[in-house]
Order: sequence, then structure tokens, then C-alpha cells
Amino acid sequence: MVQPPRRRRVLRVLAVLGAVGMLLLLAGCAGDAPQDTLQPEGPIARKQDGLFKPIFYLAVIPVFVLVQGLVIATVIRHRHRPGRPDPVQVHGNTRLEIGWTAAPALVLLFAAVPTINTIFDIAREPADALEVEVYGHLWWWEYIYPEQEGISQPISTANELHIPVDRPVRLTLRTEEPGLPPGPDGKPAQGVIHSFWVPKLAGKQDVVPGRDNKLTIEAEEPGQRYLGQCAEYCNLSHANMRLAVKTHTPEDFEAWVAAQQAPAAKPASGMAAQGFEVFTKKGGCLACHSVGGIEGAVSRVGPNLTHLKSRDRFAGYTIDNTPENLRKWVDDPSAMKPMRPNKGTGMPDQNLSPEELRQVVAYLETLK
Repeated sequence: MVQPPRRRRVLRVLAVLGAVGMLLLLAGCAGDAPQDTLQPEGPIARKQDGLFKPIFYLAVIPVFVLVQGLVIATVIRHRHRPGRPDPVQVHGNTRLEIGWTAAPALVLLFAAVPTINTIFDIAREPADALEVEVYGHLWWWEYIYPEQEGISQPISTANELHIPVDRPVRLTLRTEEPGLPPGPDGKPAQGVIHSFWVPKLAGKQDVVPGRDNKLTIEAEEPGQRYLGQCAEYCNLSHANMRLAVKTHTPEDFEAWVAAQQAPAAKPASGMAAQGFEVFTKKGGCLACHSVGGIEGAVSRVGPNLTHLKSRDRFAGYTIDNTPENLRKWVDDPSAMKPMRPNKGTGMPDQNLSPEELRQVVAYLETLK
């Protein structure tokens, strides 16, 4: 039997839509997605997951399935047919109107109680928390560990957040742009909105100009690396503003703190010593970067480089920390990561010779 052209077109459209739907479904499948929020690995993330799943089932089964089922049944049953009278109207039926008003209210009440409880629970200030200040910049993350129990002097690092397991970490989230002209009060210019997100440890928390937002994260398994990123569009290099959270046993975290508090050693001779001279003078690097052990090197325009080589990646945690990548970066940063150094956001090209580049990289390699 030959199908009418119109029916063949409808079948082709349905086939294409089905194929597209299947591709979209398969695109969401991953065996070990590093940023899978549905696989929580910390107590805060589990509380959020424990709220999400029942609310999701509530929305799918009684709401979506029931409502869509009634819509489809109504369309089929009351479709127009020749000679068919108008269906019986239910307007003014008090019982029905009370029913379909009360039912959604009960569903919302059922969802509201656990939602409110969970919101207040995860927002509560935890006891004995590790305090860390998080600054969102264009386009990298700065972490400052202020003086507190176990940390005798502040620590500054970038993009990699190190935390001990089985201890809540209280993050104070701010956004600043020290590379831009300061405000009328003399404080660093406020940046744009960001969003701090480590899916396996906690949900998103916006980083809002002029406001201190709080977020608690906690991990249970040492030796892990949890990936995250900025989840709020923040202009040119938003996709290159990533981060990692590394977990340690309490003893290993103490060792990391001690190593981070040590100043950088000045190389005595060789290419590294020559690179130190370029770094501190012709390169102009101290205008933007701080290095412990160098007097006056306290700028926060760019990341603290005291222990640069202790980090796996740099440039917003997007580039592997290798000598060759460091050479390319110092030579032409904007070629590796889109930035706007002419407007105060991003690292400018220092116009160094090939020999000076090798010398600077040799010095950077000593910053363990």
C-alpha cells in the first residue's frame, strides 16, 4: 500500500525528531563524569542530592506524567469528529475546582518543607571549620587562608584549593579586580559576578560584587581531585575559569600548610639566577605577582607565584604546568587564553627575547 505524501512527510519528521532525541539522550551518558552533580562525594553534596531526588520524582510522576496523561487523554477523547456534540462542560463544578486547587497546593507543601529544612541546614555556620577567603578574578580564582588554628601566617594560592578531609571548610566568596583602578574608598575595584561550583562537593554559590557570600564544602576521601568551574557567565574567558579541590589527610594538610608558608629561595647562580633578574626587573613581573621572600612583591593583580610549581595547572587551571607551556605563556599569554591585558584583565606580553624567556622559565621552575 502506497502511503500518501503527507503521511510520509510526517513519518520522516517523526523519525528525525526521534533520532535527535536519542542523540541528546546518549550525549548525557558518561561512566565517570568528573563534574557529575548526581554522584555526590561529600556530606553537603549528599544533603543536596537527598533533596533533589524526591523533588525530581515528585515533579515527574504525579505532576508531569499525570498532567500530560490527562492532556493526551483529553485530546484523544474529545477530538473533533463529524456529528459529535460539544463535550459536557465542568465550569462551576465546586468539587472539581476545589480538588484541582488543593492538589497543587499539597504538592508544593510537600516540596517546601524538606526544601526549607535543607536550605537552613547547609547554610548553618559549622563548628571548627577551616576558613578560606575565595576571590573571583577575571579569569582565575584566588584562595587566601587567613591566620587561624593550624595556620600561623596567611597563605595565598590560586585555582587549586587544598582542604583536609572530615572537616568542614567555610568559604567566604568575594569578587575583586586589583588590576583595575580602585574605587572611591581606595579599596580594589569590584569585579563582575561569578559562581563557585564544585559539583561533587556542593552546589553553586554566586560570587557577587559588594557582597560576602558563604559556602560550606566538605570531603571524606583523601587523595582526590574534585574539578569545578565558574558557573556564571563572566565575559571573554568564562569557559577558562576552572578550579580544582584537592583533599588531604589532616597530617598531609599540615605538611602542605608548612610548605606553602615557606618563602621562595633566591637562586644563587646559573640560568635561574639570570631569570630572577629578568623577572624582578626588565620583565616587570612584580607589578602583578607576589612572591614570598622578595621584598615588596605583594601585588594581587595576578596569582601568587611563591609555590607555582606545586600546582598541576595554571591560567585558570586550564594549562598543564610544564616548562614548555610556561615558556609559551610568558611569551604570548593571550594566545593561550583569551584575555584583555590592555584593559587591566589578563597578563600582557612582556616582549622578552628567546634567551630571556628561557631564563625566566628556569627561575619559575625553582618555585616549588
